[in-house]
Amino acid sequence: QVRLVESGGGLVQAGGSLRLSCAASGRTFSTYAMAWFRQAPGKEREFVAAISWSGGFKIYTDSVKGRFTISRDNAKNTVYLQMDSLKPEDTAVYYCAIDLKKGIPGRRESLYDYWGQGTQVTVSS
Repeated sequence: QVRLVESGGGLVQAGGSLRLSCAASGRTFSTYAMAWFRQAPGKEREFVAAISWSGGFKIYTDSVKGRFTISRDNAKNTVYLQMDSLKPEDTAVYYCAIDLKKGIPGRRESLYDYWGQGTQVTVSS
């Protein structure tokens, strides 16, 4: 059983920064792709960013390119999402997820096998 626990969310003013963390346990973390998704109130969950098993391949949704950075530390079984220049439209619950089938990430929710409980990010204007 894989367990993912997110942390680092909170309330921040527009233009500020937050760093989300997702700690994984229960499997050999270093061989699998990881991703961040988010769900704003009244909206469907959407892809934000994903990273390959080695950290060498990363993909982002267009709205966060240049502002968010995904990274991972396999020694700590942790994936991070550094969020800079935050905007009110970034307000959402952020979820991390793991794909236990392969190490190269994709954008579709259905690719991911386990999810964290989510962490709230609120950006005030």
